[in-house]
Amino acid sequence: MPAKTMGIRMSNWIMQDDYANRVNYHLIPEVMWGANKRLMLHAEGYFSDRTGSLSAEGGALYAKYRFFSTDKVNRHFRMAALARATSNNGDIHQEEIATNGHNTGFQLGLIGTQLLHKTAISGTVYYEHATDNRKGRELPIGYDGNAVNYSLSAGRLILPRSYKGYKQTNLNVMVELLGQSLSDNGKQYLDIAPSIQLIFNSQTRLDVGYKRELYSSMLRTAPNGLLIRIEHLLYHVL
Repeated sequence: MPAKTMGIRMSNWIMQDDYANRVNYHLIPEVMWGANKRLMLHAEGYFSDRTGSLSAEGGALYAKYRFFSTDKVNRHFRMAALARATSNNGDIHQEEIATNGHNTGFQLGLIGTQLLHKTAISGTVYYEHATDNRKGRELPIGYDGNAVNYSLSAGRLILPRSYKGYKQTNLNVMVELLGQSLSDNGKQYLDIAPSIQLIFNSQTRLDVGYKRELYSSMLRTAPNGLLIRIEHLLYHVL
């Protein structure tokens, strides 16, 4: 995010529950703050309708700190550290650890991004730890509470073919591989997620993506589904 900028984001997950034979809806609203050119902070809320009606399940604080950057014309390489601390009161219904919406716990990791003209390649790796959820919802016996997560993504700017001003609409296409390996029992999964992204007036962003499981050796109740995310930056509010 640009420095000294606020932002709001609404992530809508529409997931096919393979065990309950229904569609689950998860809503994650966020408030974002670009504290300075290196530090970005988020406050997130978690809502879902798994119990029959949309209800609050928890929240989180997320931070990303850029500690390395080499910027040149039409290219850059950047490294950042990430951290998330989350609290959740939902039932623990799968072996997959997901502190971004399902589990109480934390994440610590690194992100590296390489921009080459109109193509961006990004890699992420982070350690994730899950504990018991609130309201007495304990991590089931035999479930692993530790995992290593990783992702590799590539995106390309399709439009505009040449820049004439900040008000031009940008169209990006992306694909991402996402995986998790549980530390104790070695169970794993790997997903693929193609998406498109539109950026309007250099201020409002719309992402539409679909996540599909490629391989899994662990229990996951709803691995496949659609993401619709809207984000809007608020300049000059600080």
